[in-house]
Amino acid sequence: MPELPEVEVVRAGLERHVLGARVTRVDVLHPRPVRREAGGPEGFSAALAGRRVEAARRRGKYLWLPLDNGDALLAHLGMSGQLLVQPPEAPPERHLRVRLVLEGADEGRELRFVDQRMFGGLSIARGGADLPEEIAHIARDPLDPEFDEEEFVARVRRRTSGIKRLLLDQGLVSGVGNIYADEALWRAGLHGERPGDRLTGPQVRRLLEHARVVMSDALAQGGTSFDALYVNVNGESGYFDRSLHAYGRQDEPCDRCGTPIRRVAFMNRSSYFCPRCQPAPRRRRTPGIGTGTGPEIRTVAPD
Repeated sequence: MPELPEVEVVRAGLERHVLGARVTRVDVLHPRPVRREAGGPEGFSAALAGRRVEAARRRGKYLWLPLDNGDALLAHLGMSGQLLVQPPEAPPERHLRVRLVLEGADEGRELRFVDQRMFGGLSIARGGADLPEEIAHIARDPLDPEFDEEEFVARVRRRTSGIKRLLLDQGLVSGVGNIYADEALWRAGLHGERPGDRLTGPQVRRLLEHARVVMSDALAQGGTSFDALYVNVNGESGYFDRSLHAYGRQDEPCDRCGTPIRRVAFMNRSSYFCPRCQPAPRRRRTPGIGTGTGPEIRTVAPD
């Protein structure tokens, strides 16, 4: 699934190519991508016809294009969604689902939503030009200038969940995703199962800074592409996969110590880590029954 750097690359491309463009026609070629639109394909098309694109914005992995009437076109790429800016004469892509014909954008272009697996989608956010209500619950991301680092640190240190699970919690921080969580944890030397309340403030801040660095580096290289499903608006792949230290490198030697990278199942996905550089935390003991003298609490020394 595209993560923050990939989505930001797409947002920047939309900002370059569609700002000021007016939608002259909308073709919904498959109803599933607009399934969240109450008015169906016809209502979706009618809401966009004649509207002008005012900006291109992002919150986490969501994109939205504010329109001149205060509404917004809200998009999520899902697993395989692509937003492409194409000349009208370009042949239709195999999995083209929605086409917006634009006037005044690079001498006439089309904005095409292509989605092989159709987990992504488009919808109209009424009154959502500033921030669609549908995504207002999503936290800011680490690259957002208004991200509250101290609040994030405090909230993490109150949680007993593993730190990787917390990095993927969109209510705490958005946009990190599985790939960059693994990379940030490798750089910080932290195991993803280490509970948040067993991390110090400096450890959480250092991890957050590693997340910022790894995502900024990925952004500079156009994102991470493992196959042809992720591309920018011009159909180009990103190259950050060549710089990964942990993710996708099962059994390859760790770039720090040479120990083979390990892969484990995690939330229907995978986690990759170095078992030497990122030692697993010792398990907490739970309250138990002693020798008949009453409840007993067993603890282990902190890591």
